[in-house]
Amino acid sequence: MTRASDFSGDELAQLYEARFSAAELESKRVLWEALCRGFFDRYVDPDDTVLDLAAGSCEFVNACRAREKIAVDLNPQTKAFATDARVVTAPSDDMGEVASGSVHVVFTSNFFEHLPTKQALLDTLAECRRVLRPHGRLLTLMPNLRYVKQRYWDYFDHHLPLTHLSLVEGLRMAGFEPREVVPRFLPYTVKSMPVKVRPRLVHAYLRMPFAWRLLGRQMFVEAVRV
Repeated sequence: MTRASDFSGDELAQLYEARFSAAELESKRVLWEALCRGFFDRYVDPDDTVLDLAAGSCEFVNACRAREKIAVDLNPQTKAFATDARVVTAPSDDMGEVASGSVHVVFTSNFFEHLPTKQALLDTLAECRRVLRPHGRLLTLMPNLRYVKQRYWDYFDHHLPLTHLSLVEGLRMAGFEPREVVPRFLPYTVKSMPVKVRPRLVHAYLRMPFAWRLLGRQMFVEAVRV
């Protein structure tokens, strides 16, 4: 099986510790609380089991409302960020501690671009399919190369360039059926936000899809396990 990451857990810890300041981590926390209340809550039932793949500093999994939460990441520092989630330190293509068919929703944000090859992505998608229940959801948020263009390569750990079209093809190869595809959804990164992240601004943005078409550089895809 293809190795799912080019970096060890310690290397990931070093990389992300340097990438985000304390203020930026707080901005991410505020952003994800607002994103969950304003958008992602519609995809998660309060009785669901949710798995956050490549959970990082756990903004999504801490903010989502679910009966059971699982945070999966190779970075050992993830345990320090999780508030009420079970943390599994594992690669994305071998989440052995997570039982087959035990998860209602797999969520992943800004992760697939970090995989080294398309085979690694297919191996990861196969593992997502294994842990999901029949008709379970895979929610993917990530940069869309079509709109980010050369800025895609501003980060040392970006490897795999994808657009909404190539991601959809890969999902279908792996046994998923895309149900909702938003080519332009969120801006690229909070690091480039010209204003402080505030919940009311995030909620306003989410209510204005025309703004997504102007500012969106990340795609969102909901796919169902078939």
